[in-house]
Amino acid sequence: MADVERQVLLNNPDLRTARAQHAVAQAQMLQASLLPNPSLNGSAGYLISGIGDATAWTAGISENIQSLITLRPRREAARAQAAEVDATLLWEEWQVIGKARLLVVDIVEDQRLLDVQQAALQRLEQRSERLRHSIEQGNSENLTATPDLAAAADARAALDDLQRQLLSQRHALAALMGVAPDTAIPLQAHIDLGPLDPAQVRQQAGTLAQRRPDLIALQLGYRAQEAQVRAAILAQFPPLSFGYSASQDNSRVRNGGPAITFDLPIFDRNQGNIAIERATRQQLHDEYAIRLQTSRDEVLALLAEHAQLDAQRTALVPLNIDAEHRMAQADNAWHAGLIDIRSYVDVATAVSTRQAAMITLEKNQYEGQVALATLLGAGMPDALPHEVTE
Repeated sequence: MADVERQVLLNNPDLRTARAQHAVAQAQMLQASLLPNPSLNGSAGYLISGIGDATAWTAGISENIQSLITLRPRREAARAQAAEVDATLLWEEWQVIGKARLLVVDIVEDQRLLDVQQAALQRLEQRSERLRHSIEQGNSENLTATPDLAAAADARAALDDLQRQLLSQRHALAALMGVAPDTAIPLQAHIDLGPLDPAQVRQQAGTLAQRRPDLIALQLGYRAQEAQVRAAILAQFPPLSFGYSASQDNSRVRNGGPAITFDLPIFDRNQGNIAIERATRQQLHDEYAIRLQTSRDEVLALLAEHAQLDAQRTALVPLNIDAEHRMAQADNAWHAGLIDIRSYVDVATAVSTRQAAMITLEKNQYEGQVALATLLGAGMPDALPHEVTE
């Protein structure tokens, strides 16, 4: 499974496209950190008529003071937004890894189930073939053989469905790994995810905000929005430009001095933008709180489902052992000629049903463990331990 995860991270086409967002966010952060350019202005007035002996001119340089006032919060917002993009990308990678893990579990467990069903189908078809010969020879009635023939047909249909499902899963895994659909992906015959520690899961559920990249991304988004609110508040001061200008008239009289330009805040004091930024900040806060609570509820629900599956699996173990014992007895009796093929196949089919039930329970348990690991961000390093948004 670890090999599959590495291949997914290296070759998944969607992730390779998403990583381009990092460069865009870094460029935006660079743009936000730059000082505004000063403005130059100038004009010339050529003497056309009247008293004078020179060309008049004016020249000036000025800087937008408002851009300097809002520079710091804009830089903070850009840095937080760039970090938010990285956290979002990390969460996307983590989710793709989770999908790959689920596919590996499904493929391996469904392959085990396929082997069991193939063995059961082989016995059912062997019995059906003997029944057909017996009917043709007049030793059996068609009516009594119908249930056995129907059982073989149902088993064949179930096997075909499982084979199609397996092929679809293999194609999905190949797509995640960025390889051709017909690429052979050899997987281990069995999966061992280890035991689940409920106490550790509950502890990890309490620290989701410091570990889950999507929650961290929401925190960073909130921080960026907080900076944008401050920038909007600072921007309510009148747009102000300060500089120096000089001029000369046609009679060569020159003068120079400071120049100030600003708007009169009579109609627009940036109230609308401030309201928008504050509403957006509240929206992000609510989204974060809801997702955090929903994630914790999902973890507890999966934990309860895992406990139920574990109890069912524990109850099924002695039944499987008994079924295997009966199968061994049936094998001996069959080879000794003590039972007919119908009785032998009935016992074998019952054993296959128990085995299939056990494999299905294990598959559901493993799927739940993978889902829990994805939700908890298990295996990911802690981040932002002192900067959790409340």
